Amino acid sequence: MPELRPFLSGLAFPESPRWHAGALWFSDFYRQRVQRADADGAVETVAELDDQPSGLGWLPDGRLLVVGMTKRQLLRLDPDGLHVAAELHAWAPAHCNDMLVDPQGGAYIGNFGFDLPRRAPFAPTVLLRVDAGGGVRVAARDLHFPNGMALADEGRTLLVAESYGQRLTAFTRHADGSLHDRRTWAQFDGRVGPDGICIDAQGAAWIASPVSREVLRVREGGEVTHRIATADQAVACALGGTDGRTLYVCTGRVMVTPEQSRAALGGAIWQARVEVAAADA
Repeated sequence: MPELRPFLSGLAFPESPRWHAGALWFSDFYRQRVQRADADGAVETVAELDDQPSGLGWLPDGRLLVVGMTKRQLLRLDPDGLHVAAELHAWAPAHCNDMLVDPQGGAYIGNFGFDLPRRAPFAPTVLLRVDAGGGVRVAARDLHFPNGMALADEGRTLLVAESYGQRLTAFTRHADGSLHDRRTWAQFDGRVGPDGICIDAQGAAWIASPVSREVLRVREGGEVTHRIATADQAVACALGGTDGRTLYVCTGRVMVTPEQSRAALGGAIWQARVEVAAADA
């Protein structure tokens, strides 16, 4: 079984890890910054926000996209700084969270669906798609806290982690970015609630599960092939490294205040060597 080793520590709340252009990019959203680290752990700040950053992705021309959680915006990093690429208030009823940007530059963005920080009652919500030109539309409805996402089957399938549904939901993705043929890819029980996810070259999904404090490798249908326990809550994961076989795992404390997270700096990113590389390695 893979063993986790420390990679980065002293973070407030690391989220949305992505291996891109030879580095691990991530949001430290309680410190309101996007950062990247090379394979040796040398860190630099890429962007600072006046909001909590979450999901990350890149347009075909290489520009970074960042989700602004509380202001419900999609931001774009241009040479002269961050700009609003799309306003999402009219579609997202609560904080926005994770994002997947497809090869055409379309951004799928989830949201909480209800006021989680204030312990409001649960409500299902929508998954949005912002096209490369900034147009916004609803891609799917009635999702139970849509969170991490990944593309499978060479981009023909979109997987969405429904954290409150305790499942991975699959959609067939058409060339125009529309989603069809909704189905359950894997259903979990007990304390497993999928948060951030990634896909390996065999089509299995690595899943971060905060409540059960672990990352799991799961095949379509729900077979769990690997489980790695984490001391703190596992919130997201990504495959990367020079050969695509390093699993990076973000951990932190969910449901604490930004002030508590900034004071404690207990967030961390861990790494483990795995047998199967990333799907795009």
